[in-house]
Amino acid sequence: MPRLSSTHATSPFIWCAGIICAIISIAVIIGGIVIFVGYMVIHPRVPIISVEYAHLDLLKYDIVGVMQTQLTIVIRAENDNAKTPALFDKTNFKLSYEGKIIAYLKQDEFVVAKEKSVFSHYVVQSSPIPLSTQMKQAIDYAIKQDVIVFELKGGSKARWRVGPVGSVKFECNLSCELRSGTDWLTPPRGFPWLACEQGSDPALYQVNPSPT
Repeated sequence: MPRLSSTHATSPFIWCAGIICAIISIAVIIGGIVIFVGYMVIHPRVPIISVEYAHLDLLKYDIVGVMQTQLTIVIRAENDNAKTPALFDKTNFKLSYEGKIIAYLKQDEFVVAKEKSVFSHYVVQSSPIPLSTQMKQAIDYAIKQDVIVFELKGGSKARWRVGPVGSVKFECNLSCELRSGTDWLTPPRGFPWLACEQGSDPALYQVNPSPT
C-alpha cells in the first residue's frame, strides 16, 4: 500500500514572531553589555563622604547633670571621577552622645569638580543638655577613663551628569564614632581615633533619563 505524506508550510505569523523574538533577544544582550561596561567604568569611582578632621573644643559637665560641648568637624566630599563633576545634595548629619541627639549638621547643595574634594567645616556648639541617669553614669565613666565618645551619622545624595543619557545617583552614607580624651590640663588632643564606615551604596545606584 503506498504511504501518504503531507507537508505544511510555516505560517508567516510564526516567522514574524520568531524574527521579533530574535531582535528583542539581541537588543537585551547588547543592553546588558552596555550596562555592564558602564558599571565597571563608573563603580570604582563612586563619590565618598568621610570625616577629614574632628576636634573636641569644649566639654563642660556640672554636678547637677548638665553638659555643654563644642566640636569642630570637617567633612570631606570626594569625587574621583575623571569625566564629570559630582553634585551633592541633601547633606545631613546627626551628632549624638549615648543615643541622645545633641546637634544637626546640614549643608546646601554643592558641586565637587572632577577628581577633586570639597571640605565642609562645622563648628557644633550644643545648648545645655540635661543628662539622664544613664548618661550621667556614662560621662562619669568617660572622665575616669579619660575618653569620651560621640557618634556622627548621616550622609548625602550624590549625582553625576552622564551627557545626554541622564544622571547617575548614589546614596553616600557615613557612620562614625569619634573618641577623644577628656583631660583638659593637657593640650587639646582632638580625636586621635576615628572609627568610621563610609561609602556609596551600590544598591541605590540608578540612571535617570534626561528631561527632553
